[in-house]
Amino acid sequence: MRVIGTVGLPGSGKGEAAAVARETGVPVVTMGDVIREACRDRGLDPAEHHGKVARALREENGPAAIAERSLPTIESELEDGDTVLVDGLRSEVELDRFREAFGDAFSLVSVEAPFETRADRLLDRARDDTDLNREALRQREERELGFGMGEAMERADVVVENTDTLGTYRERIRAILAGDLDAVAGGDYVHLRSVDTDTDADADADADAPGDNSPTPTGGDSR
Repeated sequence: MRVIGTVGLPGSGKGEAAAVARETGVPVVTMGDVIREACRDRGLDPAEHHGKVARALREENGPAAIAERSLPTIESELEDGDTVLVDGLRSEVELDRFREAFGDAFSLVSVEAPFETRADRLLDRARDDTDLNREALRQREERELGFGMGEAMERADVVVENTDTLGTYRERIRAILAGDLDAVAGGDYVHLRSVDTDTDADADADADAPGDNSPTPTGGDSR
């Protein structure tokens, strides 16, 4: 059994990782779906009230409320398969809840890229107004980091620098989903922290060192 969570700032590539998982037959549990469902239960439009309802869920049921509501779906998917991708963690509280639930079977992948790279990707996507305005994007990212996302990213087991080509990024995600970390670790784009592998000490040292592309509090998705 393996449960793989993803965390990352807007435009980092979490959605693409989820797309790769679906293509390879790995079920994806999107935490944002929990919020959208709660919006509909309250008679609210998810497009307009997503953030408000997310805050309300945490205020009413604690900071791990969204992770808690995701657990039954994850456990249901594990009845029919051995790997599930959980798309879109937002805080270390959620990380702790998943590690409590799944132990060593849970690992967190942080998908990272520089602010300008992510901003350009979001401009191409343009799903909402913050995708078009860099200052609005910075403010949005500060809110995301305020939930504790930065701490969760720092505690990720695997860090993927999504600054290479789309094709190579997708290949690396496929390897991670397959559990073949040795195939991608030790280079410039994938760093391992607390995952057991046969990679050498240099790779471990790289994982502990901050990279040039790491996000900063003033630099880095809605679920």
